[in-house]
Amino acid sequence: MANRVLVRMEDGIAEPDWLPKAEGFLHKALAQAGYDGEELSVMFCSDSCIRQLNRDYRNIDEETDVLSFEDGGCYTDEDGQVWTAAGDIVISLETLPKNSAYFEVEEDEELKRLLVHGMLHLNGLDHGEEHVIKGQEPVCPMLKKQGAILDALKGERIIG
Repeated sequence: MANRVLVRMEDGIAEPDWLPKAEGFLHKALAQAGYDGEELSVMFCSDSCIRQLNRDYRNIDEETDVLSFEDGGCYTDEDGQVWTAAGDIVISLETLPKNSAYFEVEEDEELKRLLVHGMLHLNGLDHGEEHVIKGQEPVCPMLKKQGAILDALKGERIIG
């Protein structure tokens, strides 16, 4: 079986030429994680959009890099295939270069991290109070799994 990935832009934001590569990367990341039969969506947006979502759903009135909205329900399509509706990932394209500068990595590497991070959250994994900190090895299982997936897909490129 396969997975379904739906990628789109916030209304009013121009679609970057790398958008199809983001979808392809997520397919590979889902397979690397061992997920099968999942459907998820990704929306790339502005800081103002993600701030509003963060305020509405988490009561935090500030921008963030990535949000995940887990669904977890199942449905059967017209061909009789059962799918897990994993949920939705939202990534701010305005925060992406800020993170990239903080971590001293290319925007491509940071985008891959945000996609994998969001994907893992959709599958019930959490890192509690631990966050990725420059120069510090993660301790929690989610962040370790994130690192393993990113290492396995190191040669993949989305941007550039």
